[in-house]
Amino acid sequence: MHISKKAHSSLNLVNNDLLQTPDKKPQNHVNNSNKQEDSTMKESMVVDVLIYNHPPNLQKLIPVSQIFGAYKRLKNVITRTPTQKSMKLSEQFEANVYIKREDLQIVRSYKLRGAYNKIISIPESERHRTVFCSSAGNHAQGVAYVCNLLKINCVIYMPTSTPNIKFNAVKSWGKQYVQIELIGDTFDESFRASKERCNNENGIYVHAFDDEKIIEGQGTIAVEILEDIPENQIDFVFFPVGGGGCGAGISSYFKQVNPETIMIGVEPEGSPSMYEAIKQQKVVELDSINTFVDGAAIKKSGAIPFEILNSVLKDIILIPEGHVCTTMMKLFNEEGILVEPAGALAISALDRFKDEIRGKTVVCLISGSNNDLGRMTDIRMLSEIHQGLQYYMFVNFFQKPGALKQFIIQCLGPTDEITNLEYTRKNNREKGPALVGVKVKKPQDFEAIKNKMEELKITLRILQPNQEIFKMLL
Repeated sequence: MHISKKAHSSLNLVNNDLLQTPDKKPQNHVNNSNKQEDSTMKESMVVDVLIYNHPPNLQKLIPVSQIFGAYKRLKNVITRTPTQKSMKLSEQFEANVYIKREDLQIVRSYKLRGAYNKIISIPESERHRTVFCSSAGNHAQGVAYVCNLLKINCVIYMPTSTPNIKFNAVKSWGKQYVQIELIGDTFDESFRASKERCNNENGIYVHAFDDEKIIEGQGTIAVEILEDIPENQIDFVFFPVGGGGCGAGISSYFKQVNPETIMIGVEPEGSPSMYEAIKQQKVVELDSINTFVDGAAIKKSGAIPFEILNSVLKDIILIPEGHVCTTMMKLFNEEGILVEPAGALAISALDRFKDEIRGKTVVCLISGSNNDLGRMTDIRMLSEIHQGLQYYMFVNFFQKPGALKQFIIQCLGPTDEITNLEYTRKNNREKGPALVGVKVKKPQDFEAIKNKMEELKITLRILQPNQEIFKMLL
C-alpha cells in the first residue's frame, strides 16, 4: 500500500489509498466548487485522515469538575441513554463495539444536554429576555424543549433546507414559547441572521456549539460512557463532528480521566470544516458545503471546539455521504435502529480503522435519530450508488429507429434494471442525449454494460452525487 504524507504544522495529512484509485488527487475542500468530477463509484470513496502526533494541551480542555457539575444538573432532566454492545458490529470488526444511544434521548439527540446546561445557567433576573439560537434542527429542539420547561420565550432560526420532521418537532417541543424563522440555505447563513437580531433586541444567544456551557453539557455523554464501561477498557471513541461542541466535551472528559483512550472525530466529506481548520491550524470558513448530512453540515467550526479538538484528536476522518447512507441502511436492516445521517457518521468510520480496532474496545456515538422517512428513497439510492449497484448517466444515442431498443437488448443483462429514462428524439442531429438510470446486482455487471456500449460506439457520462445536476434526481 502506497501512503503519501504532507506535513501540516504538527499534523500529517494522509490519503487512504485503500479507498481511492491510484490516480486520485487530494481534494481542496475549502473550494468545493472546483472539485474534479469523478467518473466511477470507486473514485468517490476517498477517505482523508488527519493524524495527530503531539501531546494534548490540558489547559485547553473543559475541566472535569465543570462537566461533572453539568452532569449533576442534567441528571433529573434528560434520559440516561444506554451504552449497548452491538453483537453485529463486534462480530464484523472482531472487536468489542459499543454504541452510545443518544438517538433515544428525549428530543432524539444529545443536543438537549448542552441546551439545558446553558439555559439553566441564565440568572432568574435575566430570564425575561428572549433567547435566540440558530440550528439545523437538533439544537433547536433542545432549546425549544428547555425554554418550554423554564417558560422562557425563544426565537429559533433554521435553514430553509431543514427536514420537516425537525421543523415540526421544534414547534411541538416549544409550544407557545417558540417562534421559528426559516432563513438561509445553511446553518451559517441562519446563524448570522439570528445573531444580528439577537443583538438588536438585547436577547440572550445560545450557540449550538461554540460555548463552554454547551460543551460542558455535551461532555456528560462521556461521564455516562465511563459509568457503563470500565475506563481502563475503552481503547477508542468515535464521534461525529459538525461544529465540534460534542466532540470537544467528550474529549475533554476522556483525556483527563482516561488519557490513553484514542479519540476519533468523523465529518461528512461534503462539509469538512473541522478537518480544514486542523489542517490549516486555524478556523476557516468553507466556500460551499453539501447539506445532506444536515446535523453536521457546518461551513465554519467553533473556535472553542477547534482549540480542544486540535489538542486531543488522534484522527479526524472524512466519510463520503454515500457511505453514510449505506451505514444507515445497515443499522436499520440489521439492528433495527433508525438514525439520521449525522447519527451514522461514527459507525461509518469503523471500516477505515478495522485493523487498528481489531481485538479492542470501541465506543461509537449515535448522535441522533431525527430522520424524515420521506428521505429514505434518496438514502437508499445514494447508498446503492456508493456500493456500485446503481448508476445515472447521460447516454448519447444515435438518432435512428431502434437505437433505444438496441441498447436495452444488447447492452443490458438479464438481471439489470432501468430505473430512469428521459429521452427526446432530435431529428436534426446525428446523436441525442438521454438520462438513463441503471440498477445492477453487482458492480461487475455495470462494467459489462460499459463494455457492450463501447462495442456499439454508444458514449456515456456517469453522474455523481456531488454534481449540481444530480440534485434533479433527489
